[in-house]
Amino acid sequence: MKILRTGVLLVLLSVLLVVVGGAIGGPSGLKIALAMAVLLNGISYFFSDKIALASSGAERVSPDEVPRLYQVMERLAGKARLPMPKLYVIPEAAPNAFATGRNPQHASVAVTRGLLELMNDEELEGVIAHELSHVRNYDILTSSIAATIAGAITYLAQMARWGMLLGGFGRDRDDDREGGGFAALLMIFLAPVAALLLQLFVSRAREYSADETGARMVGQPYGLISALEKLGAYNQRLPTTSLSPSTSALCIVKPLFGGGAWSSLFSTHPPLEKRIQALREMTVTPQRDE
Repeated sequence: MKILRTGVLLVLLSVLLVVVGGAIGGPSGLKIALAMAVLLNGISYFFSDKIALASSGAERVSPDEVPRLYQVMERLAGKARLPMPKLYVIPEAAPNAFATGRNPQHASVAVTRGLLELMNDEELEGVIAHELSHVRNYDILTSSIAATIAGAITYLAQMARWGMLLGGFGRDRDDDREGGGFAALLMIFLAPVAALLLQLFVSRAREYSADETGARMVGQPYGLISALEKLGAYNQRLPTTSLSPSTSALCIVKPLFGGGAWSSLFSTHPPLEKRIQALREMTVTPQRDE
């Protein structure tokens, strides 16, 4: 059901892109929107992982450097029948983790030094299972597509606003299509907000799904519940110094960049208390090792 809902939201984003392109610029606007989406999707597909790792200061580590992390990752990757991801550590005191990569064969998982110091073995297992679930469910690719389409819609609207300021907007429209001009005007201001909200819904749905898949991968939700409780407490008072706002969308919990109702409303992550409640209400049947 969650996968179906995410698919519907992605379709809605695509339809919104087409409608915005057509309403703002007619056939030419539609072509520009589609070209932008293809180009930005290509960049996201091939380079988003490198950008996220470089911007966070992540350093690739060997099994000798972090044996506990490697043991947990090898066990869970084998259980999930996934290739072993590349492992990175971020020199950051605030505990957090994220997965990136376009598919399981090109996946990387990065954890902060603070997370390794804070989590016990059961909690670390819960966090790694959550991140592996993102890899298994192709969530990074899904989120990249959603972010790219939303970005294209926003960019189109910005172009149209500049066109209005320069006096060029709507000159090629027929006089008998005044209603179309009003609809285009609404699109310019409302479409970016709608695109952002749809993107956030996609991201939040993926977090719930990764929590559930990770708990089933481990065989119980309690390690992840305890990890989320710790992560929530520490990230409310320990600001991040390495993770950027763009990379924060990938993290298991939102890093501390500020607060307030608006930041919660437009957050890429669901409220932690709701994620923990959903995990507590789960009925988990442990998976067998084969």
